Amino acid sequence: MSRKKEISEECEANTMDSLLEMPFATIDTKDDCGLTDVPQINLEGSEENEWISKDQIKKKKKKHKGYQPNYFLSIPITNKEITGGIKILQNAIIQEDKRLAKAMTSDGSFHITLLVMLLHEDEVNIGVDALLELKPFIEEILQGKHLTLPFQGVDTFGHHVGFVKLAEGDHMNPLLEIAEAAKRTFQEKGILAGESRSFKPHLTFMKLSKVPWLRKVGVKKIDPKFYEKFISHRFGEEVVHRIDLCSMLKKKQSNGYYHCESSIVIGKRPIGIRDLINEALQRERMVLKSKVKQIKELLFQPEIQAKIRRELFEERSINNSNQENDVDFTATLT
Repeated sequence: MSRKKEISEECEANTMDSLLEMPFATIDTKDDCGLTDVPQINLEGSEENEWISKDQIKKKKKKHKGYQPNYFLSIPITNKEITGGIKILQNAIIQEDKRLAKAMTSDGSFHITLLVMLLHEDEVNIGVDALLELKPFIEEILQGKHLTLPFQGVDTFGHHVGFVKLAEGDHMNPLLEIAEAAKRTFQEKGILAGESRSFKPHLTFMKLSKVPWLRKVGVKKIDPKFYEKFISHRFGEEVVHRIDLCSMLKKKQSNGYYHCESSIVIGKRPIGIRDLINEALQRERMVLKSKVKQIKELLFQPEIQAKIRRELFEERSINNSNQENDVDFTATLT
């Protein structure tokens, strides 16, 4: 293999890994390349169509330029039957190749990504507001019922990301409706959220991109033989009771879960002390944010700004006058 071809393949692989690195890897290889974002056009024998296609791709890239999600809505997976089954799966793979140990998703961070978004530091509060506004929409969708997610089987995205599959069933429609409601609620707040590709819920248990040096030692794909015994394995069911607004980049919590800005409790799960405290803190935060907003609006009023400048000028003049008097008094004493 020529050096040029080898470099080309490595660059292509690195691009694939970077796309799969975030908690929202939900698509196959074709989607990773962005092909599904462009309308299907018959390009045979038509230079005009070829130009249109290239122009559409260029516009699509320009539209999403700089959009690197840094926050996401998470449904935490806490059922010990599920997490325990995943640990058995991970250990079985590690027994096949110990180099894959560091590619495994850590304890405490198992989740389903509901929505990804970009939040600048001054927009986090807007994201919190959107999450709180999402709760009544979810309650309307569920109509007082539990949302139970059954997990069965294992698959990969391009042999780079391993995940436990969400089984098909009646739970899919309400879950998809909640995902769509979340996307709509956050976008209406002016937040850049969601993606053009379809929502594919999954539970990630390993990523090769977590360990860049694996490629250098020849580990470029997850071998299907490593997980073949788990292809149809039933991992258990998770009753959804909470949705969190999490950061992809901030330091994780001591229990391994992502940094969480805010949460909403949903379903019929009994409310515990922690849930009561969280809701109380959120209410206090909303009141405080409202007061801060009022103060900001007040400070932006021209008459208030003029009054502040006038008072600062008068105070500065008084201070300067006092300093001059102190200097005169000292000179008199000497």
